[in-house]
Amino acid sequence: MGTLVAGLKPRPTLAHAPRIEDVLQFYRKNPPLVLGAAGVFIMVALAIFGPILSPYDPLKNDYQSAVQPPSLAHLFGTDKFGRDQLARVLVASRIDLSIGIITTVFPLLIGTIVGSIAGYYSGLLDGVFMRIVDIQVAFPFIVLLIAILAILGPGVINMYYALILVGWIGFARLVRGEILVARKMEYVLAARALGYGSGRIIIRHLLPNVAGPALIFAMSAVVLNILAGASLGFLGLGVQAPNAEWGSMIAESREFFLTAWWLPVFPGLAIACVGISFSLLGDGLAAAVRRRAN
Repeated sequence: MGTLVAGLKPRPTLAHAPRIEDVLQFYRKNPPLVLGAAGVFIMVALAIFGPILSPYDPLKNDYQSAVQPPSLAHLFGTDKFGRDQLARVLVASRIDLSIGIITTVFPLLIGTIVGSIAGYYSGLLDGVFMRIVDIQVAFPFIVLLIAILAILGPGVINMYYALILVGWIGFARLVRGEILVARKMEYVLAARALGYGSGRIIIRHLLPNVAGPALIFAMSAVVLNILAGASLGFLGLGVQAPNAEWGSMIAESREFFLTAWWLPVFPGLAIACVGISFSLLGDGLAAAVRRRAN
């Protein structure tokens, strides 16, 4: 009996909740990652729940409350139609965040596929890809977006198409460069010697080792796409009135720049907060990748 009891293994216990000391230690190791992730989480939470909790309709006009400064009733003030600015900033965050995320995810996938094939096989495929890159680089980013929207027409859906058509090139160039270096590594040569197919080598061996730089670049791409969407909205080529979007909100407040400071300031602050949060998150991911590599 004693032998049997002695041979019993103790039951596994539940993992302890993280202590404050552990959280502080993690923060000290990588503060940009923690701050950036917290900022992105807050912005996404506000985009999801903010418009639901707001007591005001962001599209309802109330001319008796037009151009009112910030107050307890309207924390961000009202615009020239009497619409609550806080409600419009919150509902606009859904559109702007979706622009940044959707127009980054699809170019990431497309660019990763194209860059992997071009970098691994080289030859004719790589030559065709580089000529496409040369054509795209010959045009400034915003000018190319305006040209595409001039063909497709203004609107948020066409803006998605334009940003995706332009955005995949950067990811493809990055992944191609990483693949060109990684395909000469010993583990790739060993996989070829074992008779593994090209698809397996790319998917299971190359992509996991080159995904880090692409993900880090994706954080910057989110910020650039949000800024591009806001710029197109400011020019009237993106989200159309009366829908709220940070760039179009700033454009609508141009005539009140000197008399109603809150109209351009709060949408501009929203753009800045999102940009800083994703930039910090990207810096934190870069630091984590460097630490892992060392």
